Amino acid sequence: MNGKTGGEPKITISGLTKSYGDKHVLQGIDLEVYPGETLVIIGPSACGKTVLLKCIIGLERPDSGTLLIDGEDTADLTSRQRDSIMAKTGMLFQQSALFDSMTVWENICFRFRQSRDLDRKELRQFAIEKLGNVGLGADIADLSPDELSGGMKKRVGLARAIADSPEILLLDEPTAGLDPIMTNNINQLIMRNAKTIGATTIAVTSNMDGAKAIADRIAMIYDGKITWCGPVSEVENTGNEYFDQFIHQRGSGPIQMRLKRR
Repeated sequence: MNGKTGGEPKITISGLTKSYGDKHVLQGIDLEVYPGETLVIIGPSACGKTVLLKCIIGLERPDSGTLLIDGEDTADLTSRQRDSIMAKTGMLFQQSALFDSMTVWENICFRFRQSRDLDRKELRQFAIEKLGNVGLGADIADLSPDELSGGMKKRVGLARAIADSPEILLLDEPTAGLDPIMTNNINQLIMRNAKTIGATTIAVTSNMDGAKAIADRIAMIYDGKITWCGPVSEVENTGNEYFDQFIHQRGSGPIQMRLKRR
């Protein structure tokens, strides 16, 4: 299933499973992600895309399988052992997940306010530089998140995710809820910043145009497994009936809507 770009994988996922009671979300995910590439994960709603990201970053612990980052199995690390993995990972959450009680600049610097020997003035200036990387000015540094538009929140969330130049960048629905113009702007910012810092990027999205815009490869999750993975150049001719139905938004095909039972 895995399209290979060459070299040793940055992230290797094998047989990964995750269930919540009798709901089996991930049922044997096999995936490799290579240094510096952008892999986009697509799939129907509630298919496990976000759960997979949370397993990678350590917010969820898999039930079984292996999850290697730079050859180290991270699935069963203790909280302290996971700190080294977290230090090389940045994440943009689906709703940006900005802290309402903090200003914009404090949100951007939240991760390393305790670990960097900088005073508040220096940290604020650092945050302003990161805002510039996502097309925002110093004038919003002291605003609170509730004073920002949806697009501005996404940019601030991206600035926070890339603030420490992470080796791995995880993006959960980075353009959800945005208009087409802002969507294009965010996609361009993602590509530019990921390339600048050289991050290995995994993005989850429901926007196929956006997926094509930023991805080197695209993988599709269905029924808890990777049903297809390959380069963007092959997405129109995969020969995979699940992938074909999904990207062309066809109502009929092997993907069936699951209705709740009474």
